[in-house]
Amino acid sequence: MKVKALKETLQALIAEKLPAFVWGSPGIGKSAIIKEIAEDLSIDFIDLRFSLLAPTDLHGIPFLQEDVTSWALPDFLPRDDTKAGILFLDELNEASVSVQAAAYQLILDRKIAGYELPSNWAIIAAGHHENAQMIEARLSPLLANRFVHFELDLSVDDWRTWAYANHIDHMIISFLSAYPDLLSTFDTNTKSHSFATPRSWEFVDTILKSKIETSKILESIGGAVGHENAASFLTYRETLEELPDYHAIFEGRSSLYPQEATALYKLASILVTQALRNPEKIVLNNMLRYTLKMKPEFAILIIGDLQAQGVRFDRLEAWRDWTTTFNQL
Repeated sequence: MKVKALKETLQALIAEKLPAFVWGSPGIGKSAIIKEIAEDLSIDFIDLRFSLLAPTDLHGIPFLQEDVTSWALPDFLPRDDTKAGILFLDELNEASVSVQAAAYQLILDRKIAGYELPSNWAIIAAGHHENAQMIEARLSPLLANRFVHFELDLSVDDWRTWAYANHIDHMIISFLSAYPDLLSTFDTNTKSHSFATPRSWEFVDTILKSKIETSKILESIGGAVGHENAASFLTYRETLEELPDYHAIFEGRSSLYPQEATALYKLASILVTQALRNPEKIVLNNMLRYTLKMKPEFAILIIGDLQAQGVRFDRLEAWRDWTTTFNQL
């Protein structure tokens, strides 16, 4: 399920307090998406890493009180009935069998060892795909049956929307737009410690913005996304067909139109990044006029990415010409 559809569906299930489980490869943003839902709904968010818990961490330690055994419950479970929130159980399928067993009642009945989850809280869990080389535990069928299950399908389009909003380096955005298969290269059979995921490409962004010496960049990026991916990215970054100056495009005085797809992806990411920084009417009008002579798929890519960030074009003078030109697409 795509990110937008998943978020909308989970919001509906949260309202009904129906537990949901989100599956996906490592590093594709499962926990970030659930946290975004909580922020969108303006509710609390508690993130529990179940792979690190012991059974007593969840149901507490027993103690004797007036000849009756009680439980010293953990302080991380929510108790305030006046607040709403999401209790996020991450890496649940990687927890031990005993921890999963301790979670049965909490997930289905919303109770455990004398504790009751506040009525305004919802439970969402997440886990990595189960395979022999990655994790030893498996999600118990009894526990699995307590959830509605979803598979997160992260596309480059979804990631690009996130990347622009989070100011990821435009060369990373253009590279992954040109080579979408490199957004996530996780392979259960790999022996390498480094592989590409949306999370590790975010590390690359940090590396590029750091003070790491140029001679150490390849090794550093390779340590994040794998050395083959690092070499491909740096080659792409250095090989540059002549591109028009984005200032000239924004000022309405550029007549240079690249034809190679690689150059067009680079130009698209530059224009979107810079237009988001300076979304003035004259800038957007001139950019619309420039894209009228671009290859249609790239013109639509640029405007679509800007619209995904909330930029409006419908009141601009050049918008009618643009929609007329690309109406069939």
